[in-house]
Amino acid sequence: MSGEFQDDHIVITGAARGIGATLAQDLLEQGASVALLDSLEDTLNDTATRLGEAFGSERVSTYVVDVSDSTAVDKAIAEIEAHAPITHLAHVAGVLQMGRVTELTDAQWLHALNINTTGVFNVTRAVARRMSERQKGAIVVVGSNAADTPRQAMGAYCASKAATHQLVRCLGLEMAEHNVRCNIVSPGSTDTDMQRGMWIDDSGRDNVIRGSLEGWKLGIPLRRIAEPGDVSEAIRFLLSDRARHITLHDMRIDGGATLGIR
Repeated sequence: MSGEFQDDHIVITGAARGIGATLAQDLLEQGASVALLDSLEDTLNDTATRLGEAFGSERVSTYVVDVSDSTAVDKAIAEIEAHAPITHLAHVAGVLQMGRVTELTDAQWLHALNINTTGVFNVTRAVARRMSERQKGAIVVVGSNAADTPRQAMGAYCASKAATHQLVRCLGLEMAEHNVRCNIVSPGSTDTDMQRGMWIDDSGRDNVIRGSLEGWKLGIPLRRIAEPGDVSEAIRFLLSDRARHITLHDMRIDGGATLGIR
């Protein structure tokens, strides 16, 4: 097999389902080996089994990790590195925490920050340290278009993603001298379990596309919700040598839902 990521060793967090699982398959098709991290053990194992049967189990490894636990993250990254140097990182893991700011509990607020921001810090720190020693690497973190656009009942999510975006930009600035690129992909509404969990009934998709004046939310000009493959394509581009002169960049994949405004 030959492909754009032939013989590369790529870490993917949030790999059990959705965008992460789609990305894993796409990278395997391009010749990579993948280390899949997620806290959903059963789903992660099912995904790894399916991918292993299709591409060879020796190219797929799994690590059950809560990214908010720095000790667990450091242990997993060390184990992965002992097998082969990590050439690329795609950090996809994240959670959606709904609730108006005045109604959020301490636990809800901290859960969003711990996974969406501290989790990114834990994983990128561990991987970037090793990439900087080798003077080579590429990191892509999945953020959100909500990092720059206020949403009702999404204060914790928006805040955690905004902090993450700035963290990745700072990391990218620091890693540039080490030839390590750090970029962000910011999806809008994407057909994943997280998105479907926000829908009340079968009209959920149409409601998202149409938007809501009452909720101060624009619709989607392209009149479609992204598929996980749309986001995976953007991640793969930014990880690849085709993007060799791109760093500190935020690529928005939302069908125009935020009108490109930052």
